[in-house]
Amino acid sequence: MFIGIDHGTTAMRFSSETGQFKLTREEATGFSVADLGRLCPPEEIEGIALCYSMGDNFSRITGIDKIKNRGIVSREGAGKHVGGGTKVFDEIKKSGLPTVVIPGLHRDSPTDPRFKAYSHQSSPEKIGIAFEVCQDLGDDVVVSDASSNTVTLLVSAGKLVGAFDACIFAPGTRHGALDVDAIRRVDAGECTANEAFQQAGVNYSLPDDESLRIRTVAMFSAMECAALLLLNPRAQVALAGSLAPLLAPEVESLLGTDVAVYDEWCASRGLARIAREVFSGAEEILGLDVDL
Repeated sequence: MFIGIDHGTTAMRFSSETGQFKLTREEATGFSVADLGRLCPPEEIEGIALCYSMGDNFSRITGIDKIKNRGIVSREGAGKHVGGGTKVFDEIKKSGLPTVVIPGLHRDSPTDPRFKAYSHQSSPEKIGIAFEVCQDLGDDVVVSDASSNTVTLLVSAGKLVGAFDACIFAPGTRHGALDVDAIRRVDAGECTANEAFQQAGVNYSLPDDESLRIRTVAMFSAMECAALLLLNPRAQVALAGSLAPLLAPEVESLLGTDVAVYDEWCASRGLARIAREVFSGAEEILGLDVDL
């Protein structure tokens, strides 16, 4: 049995090829390896693919024992810090189960160098999403993952080309880019940059109008997809994440094309697939080298 673990903004999601469960980030602070028994007996686990935070201090799919500082440059920065992801990472490492850690996309990643104008392109769980979508739609895909934040990736000829991270372009419900007002608040000492980032989503920036908020996220998600389609006009388009079913009609209308819809389990399912491929001998996944 192979397992994928998605370190999401609000929850940790665990998938095998036959089951799934999730823990809130707060619940995950009490995680133990015995919890994986909800998927299969631990002795039947053949491999795990795990994500942690931004995954920005390594660029290969790497055996967990080779990872330093849980694969991140620093815990400081954009994102929510609870401790659940840390607990899951440390318990999995301590267990000795065969595990690889998935990198995020950043300046050391083998993506189009033009995307490296920004230090960070995508967190690691989006690699699981891209891999899962490519199994269905083929090797040319644009996929936008929209929920608390919005991140959109491009795969061409089976290789990751680049991505727009949450703090660069499209807002989600909670997170978004820092606009002029946010920069002023940071400069005035009213909040930290991370606090501003976590309050830049449409739930904070727009009136309490659910329809308007959904249409806004859909518009910006479609814009990110359209931007990436400039680099590969033949790519199929997909949406993933908890907002995907709500966004799909508007995104299809804006782009004038069919859009495949995936749910919140897309990342962990894709990571389970990656675990199977890696522990079956794959030397690269979507252009990322494997280093066991």
